[in-house]
Amino acid sequence: QVQVVESGGGLVQAGGSLRLSCAASGRTFSRYAMGWFRQAPGKEREFVAAIRWSGGNTYYADSVKGRFTISRDGAKDTVYLQMNNLKPEDTAVYYCETPATVVASVANSTEYTYWGQGTRVTVSS
Repeated sequence: QVQVVESGGGLVQAGGSLRLSCAASGRTFSRYAMGWFRQAPGKEREFVAAIRWSGGNTYYADSVKGRFTISRDGAKDTVYLQMNNLKPEDTAVYYCETPATVVASVANSTEYTYWGQGTRVTVSS
């Protein structure tokens, strides 16, 4: 099993910044990729950003490009999501997910196997 733990959420004013962390552990942690997804009330879960563990290629949703940055610390098996210039529409519960195997599309949540309990981000206007 793989344990995924997110942290770093909170309340911030529009234009502010937050950094989310995601720590993965467990004997079967594959280190193929890690992705951030978010779900706002009444909406479906949507892709935010992802990083492939080998090579460090990064991917972003159009809505966060230029504002969010995903990075990883291989020594700590931890992924970060630096969120700058936050907007009220970024308000959601953010989930970190990791797959059990290689994924074809890092933006497709159904390809991921493990995820955490989520961390809430609230951006006030």
